[in-house]
Amino acid sequence: MPLIPEEPQIHESAQGPRATPASSRTAPTPRPVPGPRPAAPPRPGRPGPARPTPPAQRATREPAVKPGPTALAPTPEPTAPAAPEASAADAAAALPQIQLIPASSEGALDAAEEAVDLLLDSGRAPGDVLVITTGEPHPWATHELSFGDDAYWAQHDAGDDVFYADAAALPRAKARPVVVVALNGGSEEVAVAALPTALTRAGTLLVVCGDPQRINAMLGAGV
Repeated sequence: MPLIPEEPQIHESAQGPRATPASSRTAPTPRPVPGPRPAAPPRPGRPGPARPTPPAQRATREPAVKPGPTALAPTPEPTAPAAPEASAADAAAALPQIQLIPASSEGALDAAEEAVDLLLDSGRAPGDVLVITTGEPHPWATHELSFGDDAYWAQHDAGDDVFYADAAALPRAKARPVVVVALNGGSEEVAVAALPTALTRAGTLLVVCGDPQRINAMLGAGV
């Protein structure tokens, strides 16, 4: 018999329990037994439960060396020894070598010229040599000064040739590897002041042409 359109349609799943004779009831289908639940993932910031590790895998997961009281402490790196203080011998080694060429006041300038020739013949560059006179200026210096002070010192700053200067101009002169001093006269005060200053301008060698006793008295017993 067809359903009347006005009657509500009742689905089978929505129907209530119906009485069924006990003899005709069938046993419910058994549900599968759930196995062991997998461990829930740990929440952020909270460690999850520790799972037992099989003995075969436990040895491979353990670190090769366990930190413990028996572990050796790291060996500290050796520190560099403190530099010893400079001795008097080291300070003396830093000073330029001093050579004395015995000469009179009249012959000191010629002795200085010969010293310059020997230096150039030995391989010294002309720009390495500075010549200082305590008395009469060298003829080269007199000639170059005739063109003006600026042109004269420009050649000094160029440093490509031997430079001749008066002792009074020594404070303005720059250091060079070799300084040659000719004690060719002048006052004692000029000579006494020139030698220590020339020593500071000489990089490796100081050549002094003059009376050795006078020179030793000026520079001291260390000469």
